[in-house]
Amino acid sequence: MSKLLSSGVICALAAAAPLWGADNELTAQEKAAGWILLFDGHSFAGWEDPARKAPPGDSFNIAGGCLHAVSHPKIDEDLFTARTWGDFEFDFDWKISPRGNSGVKYRIQDRVFLLSEHKPKFEDLANDSTLHRRSDRPAKGQEYVVGFEYQITDNATNPDAVQRGPLHATAALYDIFAPLKDATLPVGEFNHSRLIVKGKHVEHWLNGTKVVDASLDAPEVAAAMAKRWGAGSPIYNLLVDQPRKQCQISLQNHDDEAWFKNLKIRELN
Repeated sequence: MSKLLSSGVICALAAAAPLWGADNELTAQEKAAGWILLFDGHSFAGWEDPARKAPPGDSFNIAGGCLHAVSHPKIDEDLFTARTWGDFEFDFDWKISPRGNSGVKYRIQDRVFLLSEHKPKFEDLANDSTLHRRSDRPAKGQEYVVGFEYQITDNATNPDAVQRGPLHATAALYDIFAPLKDATLPVGEFNHSRLIVKGKHVEHWLNGTKVVDASLDAPEVAAAMAKRWGAGSPIYNLLVDQPRKQCQISLQNHDDEAWFKNLKIRELN
């Protein structure tokens, strides 16, 4: 390659660089397009800080410019946006720990701390906890989030993904629609995802590929909810009827380490 051509390539790359920008920053083009930065790289601004709750939680911290889901927290709870969203595009980068499991939940219809009593099935415990709510925030326990999930996992070695298949693979609309292909990068590398929610229509994108294009009122939704939660149960009704349209978004703590950065969102008219 000639020196002249090399210089031209360098100039072209330099001109293109602002389109992507640095981690946890918006470019001028993104700002003009209506994108909002959801994480500044060093604080919980725009999020419910678990450490500020009473009693304080430790499910997430900030590490290496990322919102970091920790393993074995005192309280198993997601990290929630401070505000609610209706129709939106949400971009984010993430990586998962080996064998790990996490996700992004949206169109969240409810949040409930699970009762301390033991039940053989998790689904029975969650339904009962929705009907008979505890009034306290426990020092130890789990808050269950009733919503739809963009699944994030280690496809190769996580037991849930391996044993239960594509409906539980990364970028699935968890337990309802499988991704069209496995577009994940190796565990330990950051993946880029986009979630589009407009009315009942949702799209899951992974590393530039649209892998789910679905409707939240499709018959598969009701069928999956009936199979897991029981037709007519409290959680079934919430996820099938979806009475809430303006909802928080959450990053899931599934008792495994996960890292999130470059979280950007824009509202859709």
